[in-house]
Amino acid sequence: MDKLDHIILGCQKNQRQSQAELYKMFSSRMYAVCLRYTSSRDDAQDVLQEGFVKIFENIANFKAQGSFEGWMKRIFVNLALDKFRSRISMLSLDEFTEEEAHNQPSALDNMSEKEILEVVRQLPDQYRLVFNLYVMEGHSHQEIASMLGISESTSRSNLARAKLILKNKLQFNASWIEKAI
Repeated sequence: MDKLDHIILGCQKNQRQSQAELYKMFSSRMYAVCLRYTSSRDDAQDVLQEGFVKIFENIANFKAQGSFEGWMKRIFVNLALDKFRSRISMLSLDEFTEEEAHNQPSALDNMSEKEILEVVRQLPDQYRLVFNLYVMEGHSHQEIASMLGISESTSRSNLARAKLILKNKLQFNASWIEKAI
């Protein structure tokens, strides 16, 4: 039995020391996941705390049929998505047609992950979520539509709009830096 298995077993027995060790082991990685799906550090911290509470309450349900970290990550992503859904319940996301989405230029082809992450957090919630689910998590538009309760064409157009915003932000930042030099 490795260290993680021992910690999981302790958490299943509701041992505080094991819970603290699990938190210490995974909190920074899960916080990074939360930041990708939330609009602020405060929201990310809220999702992180709620996620660990949910993990400790449901750890007995972990069947070791996959990666424990993957199981945890799904909990954090789902909590962040739930938080997003509650905020947009009154908003219409159908701002663009599918044709407009396909005509948007791709801004991501030559961007580093660091550049993307720096500006992704500034995207409007709906665009950031679709962008993260598609680009960072590798979900299809059909899966994203199902998760967020939107149409596939809305998912595509939100991704295209997110890419356009990112491109514009990066071009602005590059021109501003050139002028400053």
